[in-house]
Amino acid sequence: MDQERTGRARARRRGQGELEVQVLLALRQAPGPVDTAWVRERLGGDLAYTTVITILTRLLAKGAVVREKVGRSFVWSPTADEAGLAALRMRRVLDGESDRHAVLASFVTSLPPGDERLLRELLQRTEELGE
Repeated sequence: MDQERTGRARARRRGQGELEVQVLLALRQAPGPVDTAWVRERLGGDLAYTTVITILTRLLAKGAVVREKVGRSFVWSPTADEAGLAALRMRRVLDGESDRHAVLASFVTSLPPGDERLLRELLQRTEELGE
């Protein structure tokens, strides 16, 4: 019986970052700032309340959500979508490297031609806007 339960638990295990994306998606569908219980319910209710708090706190540290104290608890709102969360992760990895130039050069040279072209267009557009 224990092996069966362990196997089911492993089958339900989500990939790294998957919960963060699901939480952000739930927050983006919210009618406004929502509490942790609301988020937990939208994720199916099978996660521990503390797990949802942990994910929200991690997203807060990444700048992907904001929180506001209401009474004795917090309500949460998204500041980033899935693409924004991926960009935050990429920036965090880049910030952790000692040689940014080498990392960026390696990244750009490993891009397929279509992605490299898109990156150049985006950089040019940003430059034209004076950002």
